Amino acid sequence: MIDTHQLLVFIAAGWLLNLTPGPDVLYIVTNALKSGVRAGIVAGLGITAGCFVHIAAAAVGVGALLAASATAFTALKWLGAAYLVWMGVRMLFAKASGDTGSGAALAAARAAPAVHAPLKRVFLGGFWTNVLNPKAAIFFLAFVPQFIAPDMQNKALAFVLLGVLFNVNAIPVNAGWALAAGWMARRGGMVQKSMQWLDRVAGAMFIGFGIRLALSERPGA
Repeated sequence: MIDTHQLLVFIAAGWLLNLTPGPDVLYIVTNALKSGVRAGIVAGLGITAGCFVHIAAAAVGVGALLAASATAFTALKWLGAAYLVWMGVRMLFAKASGDTGSGAALAAARAAPAVHAPLKRVFLGGFWTNVLNPKAAIFFLAFVPQFIAPDMQNKALAFVLLGVLFNVNAIPVNAGWALAAGWMARRGGMVQKSMQWLDRVAGAMFIGFGIRLALSERPGA
């Protein structure tokens, strides 16, 4: 069994890591501001689903392959970077009106919730944003084993259970980001006036995340 103290430290560390702004948080906040709290929560669930892919992959050794193989890491790194940049370009050049514009989407959401962005698309966007980031796989391999005792008999099972716990604990944090963004969208006058720039700012940041991922080195290289 995992030591109770270690388990509490693991939970606290996971919450702190999920509170740190990054591509995942930006994706949740952007969708919550554009299409409401529900879209932000769905975005977070998509990201969580993507994390489960990395947990499963790490459990069967794909994560270890990424850590050991420069070719595998580089291939997935460039694929993930291209996806982030593609999302950023779409946001950066989104039209100021229509469903793609942040300000128009917010106004439409308040008047007629039925025109919100399709939740399936929001979910899949979060899913692929996470799945195509090789550093997420490396993260689970580097972070989770620290909380597994060396003498534990079934380390693979412990890894999976801790990974699932990390993901489940991330759900309320992601929902909190969505609720905070939704609150800002409803009550912040300055936020509403600047909604038309949200896609462009978020798009530029996503492109930046993609470029940073593309230029990153393989851990241990």
